[in-house]
Amino acid sequence: MRYIGKLANGKTFDSNSSGKPFVFKLGAGQVIKGWDLGIQGMQVGGTRKLTIPAALGYGSRGAPPDIPGGATLHFEVKLIGVN
Repeated sequence: MRYIGKLANGKTFDSNSSGKPFVFKLGAGQVIKGWDLGIQGMQVGGTRKLTIPAALGYGSRGAPPDIPGGATLHFEVKLIGVN
C-alpha cells in the first residue's frame, strides 16, 4: 500500500509514498477498522479516498501527539500488490 493520511484541517499525519510499501494482512486487526473495511474489494493499481470516522479510527483517545481524540481521518490509498 501507498497512502497519505490527513486530518480534517488538511494536516498530514502519516504517509508512505516511497521506499518500502506498507504491508498488512487485511481483516487481521493490524490496521484501524476503517482501513480493514475501506480497502476490501480493491484491485492492484486501484486508488481510493477513505473518510474514516473516529469510531473506525482511533476513537476518543486519538493517537497522540499527531492524531487528536475524536478525529475524522482522510486517506488517499493505492494498492500496489497483493500476496
